[in-house]
Amino acid sequence: LGVIIIAVGAAATYAFILIDKGLSPSMAVGLMTGALTSTPGLSSAKEVAADEAALTAGYGIAYLFGVLGVVLFVQIIPRLLRVDIKKERENFVAANKVEIKPIKAKLRSLEPLGFFPFVFAITIGCIIGSIKIPGINFSLGTSGGTLVAGLIVGHFGHVGPIDCRISKDTLDFLRELGLVLFLIGAGVPGGVNFVTNVKLSYFLYGAVLTIVPMVIGFILAKYVFRLSIFNNLGSITGGMTSTPALGALIATAGTGDVASAYAATYPIALVMVVLASKLLLMF
Repeated sequence: LGVIIIAVGAAATYAFILIDKGLSPSMAVGLMTGALTSTPGLSSAKEVAADEAALTAGYGIAYLFGVLGVVLFVQIIPRLLRVDIKKERENFVAANKVEIKPIKAKLRSLEPLGFFPFVFAITIGCIIGSIKIPGINFSLGTSGGTLVAGLIVGHFGHVGPIDCRISKDTLDFLRELGLVLFLIGAGVPGGVNFVTNVKLSYFLYGAVLTIVPMVIGFILAKYVFRLSIFNNLGSITGGMTSTPALGALIATAGTGDVASAYAATYPIALVMVVLASKLLLMF
């Protein structure tokens, strides 16, 4: 689902570029990353965009509906389908009991606040991101590289005897700080030309780029993959890289276990949107 949702979004973006001759690739990719609420996708696209101001403006135009659209979708669909939430929750919780095995090795933390794993992942990520594929001159860049490194470090949780697990408080702080700094850096220059770039058609494109991937993903999950309603919607929130929608789904479902489907889909979708953003602008 993570691959399918982003692929549909990228295909629709490419179609808009071909149909609307006044729509620049930078604006179109900005709309796509905003519609999919993907800040890493925007960051990756900025590395190769010909018009960074249009890219950032497009992100801002589509982002609001991108957030609200997915949040409303996961709340409205169960009502439209007349889902018995209590029964679905009981079945879902019973089917998703997983025991997480602790790390047996004795690990040593280098410092009490847990900043080392964060800095270590950034370092490894910059190295990964600097590797270019011969022939097409393509690389993941700093955003894609650090994403991959973060997934690797987060999965193993240690490097030899060194503990690479990060406390939730430290992780939340670093995530919010990084996001704030990035959005300020993107928003200030983007805001200079925001008004001149705004068109009604761009809002409509952004809405389509939010709705179409969601609907296609939901239909495939229900009728092809035959997922339960909570796994279905959890995967949709992950495929759309929408953390606010996950919060709305948890409130609707009444269980935090729906985060498992989100967590399984989110990393794949994030890697895909980083790649799609760069490839659309490069080719």
